[in-house]
Amino acid sequence: MRPASGWPVGWLVVIIPALAELIVGGYRIGVPSLWRDEAATISGSQRSLSAIVTMVGHQDAVHAPYYVLMHPVIAVGGTSATVLRLPSLIAMTLAAGLTGALGRRLTQASGLPGPAIVGLLAGLGLAAVPLTTRYAQEARPYALTTLFAVAASYAFLRALESPRWRWWVAYAASLLLAGLFNLFAVLLVVAHGVSLIWLARVNAAVSDRDGQPAAVSAALVRRWLASCAAAVVLLGPVIVLSAGQSTQLNWVRRPGFGTPAALVRDFSGATALIPVIAVIALLGCAAGLGPGGGQKRPALTAMALPWLVVPPVLLIVVSFIHPYYVERYVLYCLPALAILVAAGLVWLVTLTRRALAGRGLRPRLADLLAAAPSAVLALLIVGVLIGPQREIRQVNARPDDLKAVAAVVAGHERPGDGVLYLPRDADAVGEAYPAAFRHLRDIGLGSSALASGTLRGIAAPPRVVASRLAHLRRLWTVQWVHPLSKSSAAPSQLTRILSGLHLIRQWRIQSVVLRLYAASSR
Repeated sequence: MRPASGWPVGWLVVIIPALAELIVGGYRIGVPSLWRDEAATISGSQRSLSAIVTMVGHQDAVHAPYYVLMHPVIAVGGTSATVLRLPSLIAMTLAAGLTGALGRRLTQASGLPGPAIVGLLAGLGLAAVPLTTRYAQEARPYALTTLFAVAASYAFLRALESPRWRWWVAYAASLLLAGLFNLFAVLLVVAHGVSLIWLARVNAAVSDRDGQPAAVSAALVRRWLASCAAAVVLLGPVIVLSAGQSTQLNWVRRPGFGTPAALVRDFSGATALIPVIAVIALLGCAAGLGPGGGQKRPALTAMALPWLVVPPVLLIVVSFIHPYYVERYVLYCLPALAILVAAGLVWLVTLTRRALAGRGLRPRLADLLAAAPSAVLALLIVGVLIGPQREIRQVNARPDDLKAVAAVVAGHERPGDGVLYLPRDADAVGEAYPAAFRHLRDIGLGSSALASGTLRGIAAPPRVVASRLAHLRRLWTVQWVHPLSKSSAAPSQLTRILSGLHLIRQWRIQSVVLRLYAASSR
């Protein structure tokens, strides 16, 4: 029977990291400008559910579950940055708490000391990383994916420990939800498969030596396969629809030499922390292999290391053939690093205590000295991360500062002005901050997003744009500075139409070029 004291400790391991993430992620959540991806969330979610279904038949099926989730949020709370980002903050808060619970249980399974401290540090470590804050403060599905990836890993561990089907059902449900919010989360199945093989081989060696039955049985493997198959089958409709819309990823580029370096930097939190985090995580891997010559399952390392490494490596390798890799698609691997780092810090205390043994120190002094190196490293990590955490909350911390673009338009617009988005998807600024554009005539719109069943609407033919332009005195144009693909570059036919206009003023605001024209003949 579980000791009575276990419940408070167990819940504190969950509650403290969750509260930390709620505070860290919630601080200034509405300050950073909405950017183009969040504008897509507004466009996709604020229409009716039937209209969402119609739209995903044409495009963005991969985000259909997220748009359905966000529909009531927008209907009730509106489209302010704070309201839009609240679901992500809640998801990341739960992810931090569940990471604490998972870290504690993995430490227990590996026979390591201080499971509660490892869990606590793992959850707090996840909350401390600026990348976590970034996606806790973003109205996109990646925080939700992270939550369900942690839930799937927790259910997987419990299913390995218990023959009950309920954990396999929870595992399949978590995989399904993770995949619904990010299809690339299905790579977690591969990581868990590696973990299962690893544990099976270790336990087979121990079983042969001790004459005990193997802990990872054929029946357990069958249950894992059945759970994975159920999740993938239920994901089938989204997979099929998304495969037919793969051209939406035409902006993704093949990885370069800097791709892994950027991932390591962002997971570490800062460039200066890369060697520190790497050494501590390796120490955590060594500790997680299990003491006593393999008498304990190396659960911590066998689960956390494949989870951290396998999905990013697979996606990067595949992207050399067909580009799919984007860093946020593997954000769900970050909790694994937090667990390894936490285990490394606690194991360093154990190693230091062993080094001090036999020196005749008082027990209390020996404990303080043993904890000192880990405490110094933890304080160093927190100190270095303060700057990046501050930067991630600035107004212009996102790729686009659409709030500033809208402010310029609001401050200089006049009655009768028109606007032309070059190309159509540049209307993200109007979706994110519609008040500034409400009185501008969109001369480039042929069919609205709702009428066309698309995310951005259909552009009007150039001749129609030219005829509408003839009735305007002034025209605003919105254009991306660095188009991500040909489809996001300004159409040459439209730019030629503008050649006869007089440029009044131009603003370059981060990723956007905003121009104000006057008709030359007027």
